[in-house]
Formats: sequence, structure tokens, C-alpha cells
Amino acid sequence: MSVSAAPIDVESLRDRFRRAAEAAASAGVDALLVSPGSDLRYLLGAGGSSFERLTCLVLPAAGSAAEPALVVPKLEQPGYAGVPTEALGVHVATWVDGEDPYRLVADLLKGTAKSMAVTDMMPALHALGLRDAVPDARQGLAGPVLRELRMRKDDGEIEALRKAGAAIDRVHARMGEWLRPGRTEAEVGADIAAAIVEEGHEVAEFVIVGSGPNGASPHHGVSDRVIEAGDVVVVDIGGPVPEGYNSDSTRTYSVGVPGFDDVMDTYAVLKNAQQAAVDAAGPGVTAEAVDAAARDVIADAGFGEYFVHRTGHGIGLDVHEDPYIVSGNDLVLEVGMAFSVEPGIYLPGRWGARIEDIVVVSEEGAVRLNTRPHELVVLPS
Repeated sequence: MSVSAAPIDVESLRDRFRRAAEAAASAGVDALLVSPGSDLRYLLGAGGSSFERLTCLVLPAAGSAAEPALVVPKLEQPGYAGVPTEALGVHVATWVDGEDPYRLVADLLKGTAKSMAVTDMMPALHALGLRDAVPDARQGLAGPVLRELRMRKDDGEIEALRKAGAAIDRVHARMGEWLRPGRTEAEVGADIAAAIVEEGHEVAEFVIVGSGPNGASPHHGVSDRVIEAGDVVVVDIGGPVPEGYNSDSTRTYSVGVPGFDDVMDTYAVLKNAQQAAVDAAGPGVTAEAVDAAARDVIADAGFGEYFVHRTGHGIGLDVHEDPYIVSGNDLVLEVGMAFSVEPGIYLPGRWGARIEDIVVVSEEGAVRLNTRPHELVVLPS
């Protein structure tokens, strides 16, 4: 199993360890139990996937008598050779088939854990195994602890997001190479996916090519529908760069002159809404206020019922993470928070449109990490 990842300097990882342990203590959690996934990559700089054999970072809260440890199957230990465990003060505890890894975790905790939090995406197989091994400890989710760290990006993380944004912008700049009448959405999508990798991503995490009426389905994907002259086409694409941080950008295209008379006026409303939300974002503003800034423009123009999703989501090591830019979220935005601004208007059975940029909060407001034009891009037909 490969767990390779772009290196992160040890000092940054030490700082993350310290802050995670302190945050756990403040939350009344005695230990964080982190299986492979984005949380482990954040804390250890290690990628990888969770399988039936338990791999788990045991991170005791600040002040605990227990020490940090990485529990890993012996056959997978070589994959973690590049992780600076010694520099981080992390003991590597291996196990072999036939031994009980959950009991090993319990022994490492030394009876100190009355409350333990498992990473949100830990498989139930492991979460329940750990619960049974430490039956006297309350078990909850680590997300409420770790999200407080992860949604405030440091300079290195912002630079990785900027790199991802520039890479996906280069793909959008090439859309005229593939998007034309007579081709299916799936054919265009395959070309886009290849270009996403060519332009610097590790993989194409997602490709949406919603043409004509399919554009009115926000998470359409691709299909065998043949693109026609006059189609409005929503293209939403993204993926991770080697540092693990993701791009996510949507632009809307027209293949020749739009086939509906209301496209240009309606699209102008959407463009104004996206700009209003970006203008509203900044330190001290709530997430729901940014959502309202976009939603009010669309509702005032009579399209409120056709904007059917939140205005945005946080982004980083996961494509979707905190903070969520949605009604009811009174989280106050802070410098370093990064998220999408992506209002849409979707007219069922006809066409749809969305404009999406990733922004990061600075002292002066929201800084866009995507720079492609926001106008409806009319391609040759």
C-alpha cells in the first residue's frame, strides 16, 4: 500500500500535533483516533486508504499520560517510512495478522481515555472495534475538534490551493478544444479528465459536463447526450494537486449563440449574484451572510426557486469541508478560511448555469484563487 504524499516540513506538523492535542483537551476529549484519510494527511503528511486491517494514529489530549503512537500492520509499515514519526515523537506500534489491533490501541491509551473521538470517515468496522476494546470510554467524532484547525489554512496550504486553482484555470482555458456540437458529454468529459492530469493534478476527482437540459441538474455528471449548437453547458471540474489540496471551479459555456432568448439576461443575474457574495465575504462576516448576498440577488430577480443549493463549501484536503456557506450557519469567517462561491440558476427541462470560484479570506476581504472570465463563454459552433 502506498501512502506517499508531498512532504510537509516537520515544524508545521509539530504545530498541528500541538494544536490538535490542545483542542482535544479543550473539547473534553482524551484521545483522537485517526485512520487514513484527509485528517491523517493533515496531521502526519501521509496519504493512504483505510482497509480491513487497522491503521490508526493515537493522539492523546494535551496533559495525558499516554503518548502519541501510530498503530500500523507490519506488512504496511514500509509505506510509512517517509513519515517523520521520530521527529514528531510518535511511537510506531506494529501488529500482525492474528493479533488484536484494537486491544493494542487500548493498551497504548493506558486506561487514560474516558472519552475518545474517532475520525469522521473511519470505517464502522474499526470504529466499533475500538469501542469494544475501550468499553468504558465515550466515543464521538473527531470532526468537531479537527475542523477548527483544518478550516483555518496556513500560508503553505493557501499556496497549494492557489496552485490548484491555477491548474484548473488552465483546463477551463482549453475548453474550446473539446466542447463542440456532435460530441457526447462523456467524450468531452474524458478529454477534460485527461487535461486535468496534464495540467498538474494527480487525478481528475470529478467532471461535470451538463449540456442543454442536463445543465439544470447541479450534480449531473456526464451522459451519452450529444451536444447541439445553441446548448448552454455547465462544466464543473476539479481534483487534487500533489500537495493534496483540491481545485474546484465551474464555468458555463454556450456552443454558439444560446438557443433560448432568456439566457443572457438570466446569466447576468447569476454573475451579479456571484460577485455580490465575493464582495460580502471577509473577516467578521458570517457564512450565512455570504449565502444571503448571492441568494437575495437571485430571488429579487424572480429566480429564487431555481437556486437549489448552498452558495459554497470549504475546500482543502477534501473537496467539501468546513466552512459551509449556507443559510443557518452563523460561523464568523476568519483570515485563512477558504471556500467556494458558486451560486447557480437551474431551469428544469431547459438549461442551467453556475459560476464557481475558490476564495480565501484575507484581512482585506475575499481573494479569488480562480481568474478565468466570469462572462458566459460563447464557443464556436
